[in-house]
Amino acid sequence: MKKMLMLSGVVVLALAILLVGDSVAQEKKKAAKKMPSQEEMMKRWQEAMTPGAPHKSLESLVGTWDAEVKTWMAGPTGDPMVSKAVSQVKPVLGGRYIMEEVTGDMMNQPFSGVGYTGYDNFNKKYVGFWIDNMGTGMMTLEGSLDKGGTVFTMWGKEDDVMTGEKGKKVKYVTRIVDNDTHVYEMYNVTTYGDKKPIMQITYTRKKS
Repeated sequence: MKKMLMLSGVVVLALAILLVGDSVAQEKKKAAKKMPSQEEMMKRWQEAMTPGAPHKSLESLVGTWDAEVKTWMAGPTGDPMVSKAVSQVKPVLGGRYIMEEVTGDMMNQPFSGVGYTGYDNFNKKYVGFWIDNMGTGMMTLEGSLDKGGTVFTMWGKEDDVMTGEKGKKVKYVTRIVDNDTHVYEMYNVTTYGDKKPIMQITYTRKKS
């Protein structure tokens, strides 16, 4: 009886091993079938790396700008703090991105910051990041351009070191008014919603 039970156990184990092996083999075959050819992979890579119309849409932001910055530190009510800055925006890496460098003042302190914005062909969305001397973190954002080609809407998360809150949902909107003017607005969606900004920057093209 014991021998029969042992034999049955061995048979079951052997069948299990065979089934697992067959399943692994089938998965490998499926994976092999899904792999594109070398030519197709090269084509996809070229498409992903080549700047196109979405990148050209960023050109309207290129230039040297006088910036008026309004900040509502206690929320989007009352009178804002107003400061001045100069923004220089230029295309980099073959037009795949634009780089912005800002110098000015904020809260009576010297301010400087650097940001990059581009369009990710593979994921079909605008992406960007920002760093400045008012913190040690990095702000990342992603979003889209409206059908009219004049409003960039980006989303991200931000830590508030003053309140201790982390990962607050933030909305960033850039509206192209005309060739010489655009307006950037930041909305603290988590705390105040997206009806009134907590920061508004009006960019006016600097006359040469």
